[in-house]
Amino acid sequence: MEMEKNQHISSLDIPVIDLSNPDEEFVASAVVKASQEWGIFQVVNHGIPTELILRLLQVGMEFFELPETEKEAVAKPEDSLDIEGYRTKYQKDLEGRNAWVDHLFHRIWPPSRVNHKFWPKNPPEYIEVNEEYASHIKKLSEKIMEWLSEGLGLRHEALKEGLGGETIEYLMKINYYPPCPDPELVVGAPDHTDVNGITLLVANEALGLQAFKDNQWIDAEYTTSGIIVIIGDQFLRMSNGKYKSVEHRAKMDKEKTRISWPVFVESSLDQVFGPLPELITGDENVPKFKPYVYKDYKFRKLKKLLLD
Repeated sequence: MEMEKNQHISSLDIPVIDLSNPDEEFVASAVVKASQEWGIFQVVNHGIPTELILRLLQVGMEFFELPETEKEAVAKPEDSLDIEGYRTKYQKDLEGRNAWVDHLFHRIWPPSRVNHKFWPKNPPEYIEVNEEYASHIKKLSEKIMEWLSEGLGLRHEALKEGLGGETIEYLMKINYYPPCPDPELVVGAPDHTDVNGITLLVANEALGLQAFKDNQWIDAEYTTSGIIVIIGDQFLRMSNGKYKSVEHRAKMDKEKTRISWPVFVESSLDQVFGPLPELITGDENVPKFKPYVYKDYKFRKLKKLLLD
């Protein structure tokens, strides 16, 4: 009998991959397998200093604890068509539950797309910490992209080039979920798949992240020195379905404030993406998805329009 989608279990564990293993072939194989079977995994001993992650968490928390008037200094302008800036977001999901979360978006790479207008000036070290984190997260994501490209039997640059090469954008988002007396009536983030290529996420202890696999919601166990990696729609389609774009959601906590820091690695809005041409060879490897301009794909997904 099929389980209800709102049920969840914890008997399955989201894969944890130790990147310090000297056998890189073994590590690459584990990343590929997790991306095919789960679409989500956690990496540990990934080379990003734990102290830097803790500083990133600290400056983010300090920003959200500021008075509302100070946070409004980096607010998303009312007439802006872009996503960058701070805003408070309340919405209902498909089951009528409230989704409440404050969030801040700003790009951290490439330099040509960074707009410090939307980077908090308070706390003072916010910019320095985020710039340092950006250089580390870019290096880690590029290594994971290399492994995933090789897992498709392609050159290690294939996915990076298909996503736009040096024009790839890294978008930082901070989600701030306050405590909720009745978590059953409120969700932090409704069920969704990420629209981008790959997401790398850190969080405070009250993670609340769940992934959907085998008709079950599975709690993501997490350590604050680890990084959760989530495969998104762009890599699902570019891999011609070999990698899984995982459905996931964020749950609220009755007592704890939950904060997460996903970095969305994505193409520019004008980039065309679809199954990588190198994968479409012969009658057996037909394209499973049609190509889209990224901005059109995002629009259609947001409006819940048909996507081939």
